[in-house]
Amino acid sequence: MNIAKKLATFAAIGLTTALAGPATAQQPAPLKIGLLGDFSSVYADIGGPGNVEATKMAIEEFGGTMFGKPIELITADPQNKADVAASLARKWYENEAVDMIIDMPTSATALAGMEMSKQFEKIMIVTDAASSDITGKSCSPYTAHWTYDTYANAHTVGSAIVKNGGDSWFFITADYLFGHSIERDTGDVVRAAGGKVLGSARAPLNNADFSSFLLQAQASKAKIIGLANGGADTINTIKQASEFGIVAGGQNLAGIVMFISDIHSLGLKLAQGLIITEAYYWDLNDRTRAFGKRFFERMKRMPTMNQAATYSATLHYLNAVKAAGTRDTKPVLEKMRSTPVRDAFTDNGFLREDGRMVHSMFLLEVKKPEESKAPWDYYKVLAEVPGDQAFRPMKDGGCPLVK
Repeated sequence: MNIAKKLATFAAIGLTTALAGPATAQQPAPLKIGLLGDFSSVYADIGGPGNVEATKMAIEEFGGTMFGKPIELITADPQNKADVAASLARKWYENEAVDMIIDMPTSATALAGMEMSKQFEKIMIVTDAASSDITGKSCSPYTAHWTYDTYANAHTVGSAIVKNGGDSWFFITADYLFGHSIERDTGDVVRAAGGKVLGSARAPLNNADFSSFLLQAQASKAKIIGLANGGADTINTIKQASEFGIVAGGQNLAGIVMFISDIHSLGLKLAQGLIITEAYYWDLNDRTRAFGKRFFERMKRMPTMNQAATYSATLHYLNAVKAAGTRDTKPVLEKMRSTPVRDAFTDNGFLREDGRMVHSMFLLEVKKPEESKAPWDYYKVLAEVPGDQAFRPMKDGGCPLVK
């Protein structure tokens, strides 16, 4: 009889443990966001620490918690290397329960990370990398491309310059996918408008000396020297072009992918008159000014379009998770696609099937020093280009997801 009682007691304990075990296991883990950014190299100013702060701002604005627990943010620097980015993305998705990865500083790191995103069926939002291949031939069902791309920039800036008589081009090109994509997409615009591409010079990423490439551009006699690079490389190219007297000699520079941080580093004396395109400018309207002010209070500088976009993408993702009631990838992506993007970055955005977030782009001219009335008052708005005109039509991108 005692043995029977003992067996019954053990059975009861076992049943209690069995019931308690799954209940404990079902407690939701914290929602975790991973940011892969450039914190120490050529693109640190346009993304980097500012992207981290923008992500924190979005998390705070959302309320800081999901599923009853604080939202977690982890960061790492892939050193602008595709293999490092892939390794970190694999580790985060597989071992560290990261739900979404954001930023991706170069096109090569983005494409490498996207492969991991596909393998683990987890969300990736690209806010820094620019190649139009991200939503073209290399598109992924799990990736959103948020800020800009080489097609939109080429068609916004390139078209405007060609229309104004800049019909012969020579490119100084960052020698990896991003630079190649700018040269290809802008070259297509120039040729379609009846212009000519006279040549290009390929420069390594994070290069200090552009003299040999500038001499080739000068010798080409092209009216326009297209800068198919970005960040510190663009800044160095423009500074050294001034030393060579290239603009004084009658040729003009075209910064295809430039940021307000570049203008700040160059100063208006050197940058004045440049025609560029951005997706966001802090002084466009009350909404953009409010975000710019909040960002400035934390970073002591105005946000780049990438930093404003990182805030936007994080907030949109968090709202989609909340609306879906789950962190599961497919329902969250469905909510992200079905919900318009209306925030400090854009008031007319939407996420397409190929992963492209479509929104207005702005054609801008850098002010002369005497036209600037305050710090960071750098741009004159020449035109707002609607998203359906700025970004490549989905049917033309070669994305296999598009039927």
